[in-house]
Amino acid sequence: MTESERIPTESTKPSIDEVIILLQQADFDQLKFLLNHFHPGQLADILEAMPPKERKQLWDLIPESQGADTLTLLHDEVRNSLIVEMPTEELVAATEQMNVSDLADMIEELPERIRQSIEENLSDEIREHLETNLSFEEGTAGRLMSPDVITVRNDVTLEVVLRYLQLHEDLPDYTDGLMVIDRSGLYQGKLLLNKVLTHDKTSLVKEVMNSQHPAILATTDEHEVAHFFEQFHFVSAAVVDENNYLLGRIKMDDVICILRAKSDHALMGRDGLHEEEDLFAPVISSAKRRTVWLGINLVTAFLAAWVIGIFADTLDKIVALAVLMPIVASMGGIAGSQTLTLTIRGLALDQITNGNSGWLARKEVLIGIISGLLWALVVAGMVWLWFQDTGISLVIAAAIVINLVAAAAAGIAIPLILQRLNIDPALSGAVILTTVTDVVGFMSFLGLATYYLL
Repeated sequence: MTESERIPTESTKPSIDEVIILLQQADFDQLKFLLNHFHPGQLADILEAMPPKERKQLWDLIPESQGADTLTLLHDEVRNSLIVEMPTEELVAATEQMNVSDLADMIEELPERIRQSIEENLSDEIREHLETNLSFEEGTAGRLMSPDVITVRNDVTLEVVLRYLQLHEDLPDYTDGLMVIDRSGLYQGKLLLNKVLTHDKTSLVKEVMNSQHPAILATTDEHEVAHFFEQFHFVSAAVVDENNYLLGRIKMDDVICILRAKSDHALMGRDGLHEEEDLFAPVISSAKRRTVWLGINLVTAFLAAWVIGIFADTLDKIVALAVLMPIVASMGGIAGSQTLTLTIRGLALDQITNGNSGWLARKEVLIGIISGLLWALVVAGMVWLWFQDTGISLVIAAAIVINLVAAAAAGIAIPLILQRLNIDPALSGAVILTTVTDVVGFMSFLGLATYYLL
């Protein structure tokens, strides 16, 4: 086997630059060979790193057997950019290989004509499962669940279960156990596979199963589902309706997708970007989205500038204040961001409630006081060495204490208020916090200077 024919491994797979070069050289045979040995997750990462033209070329080279899985692993915006250019027949063929939860996630975004074509080509069983998923709101366990569940009754022996499993050519992914139901389909518990293999084969399922293994209600929010998996370290969990009827199951890979989206949302949301935004989206559409956020920031910047303008006469008389002014705002901004980040994380993990939010607020304010006093001494000393002015040193020390306390209070209050208003704290919390620390910092520093130094 020559160097160019080696199957790629984690260390030998081509870089993004190498893929682009092969596309530019139109070496499609070599690309097809390489892509055929990639996991769909790797293919999705490569596609998302391609400019639009090269992305379309590369998609056409991806093996048909991997197309469906790759499509489901792409971010929404990237996936939609490919779908709009795909022939209906190709899209229908790809969706026939998708599992129900992935199909439910994608099908509502498709044009009605294409959606009908897909549904017409589905088997009655898959169509029924799809309709069940779509009957639940987006972002709930019912929308995420998969119907690929192996069930057993609680009144049969492990020997019968073992023979039943041997009838299957393969088990669904992430099958760590079998869902136990009664004759009416009501969920009874979970029979772990290791129990089937290690216990006396004459034992009944009900004697060995875990009847306390909790199920997830289909209407449960997906973030609560992720927290549930994190708490119990589950590989899979049953999904039931309000009558405890077994509907399907959620797998660990579904939860990983939730956590990935949650992480992207927190990272991108801080700057007003959508977590599904395509890095290589067209210039105009990207500019439109960012312009809105820049406009919001401009309003807050003018507010801070207005506060500074109030003290224009003070700045004219004491030029040193203009030099030192950013220090107060910057210290408050950093301190507030630390509290804000911890609070948003606590809210996301359901660790902050009405019962403990007051205690947490007091703790953060005390931290603000201690940090403020400490850094006030440091900054005051440095300012005195710089300007040899005791008055300015005392004023900036007091302003830093005030701003750090205000920043701590704002850092916990802003997310709590936004959550009660059903506004995502991760999306707008940072902008509001920056405004608060800038305004309080400038107002306290320049106000104290005006009162005591003039």
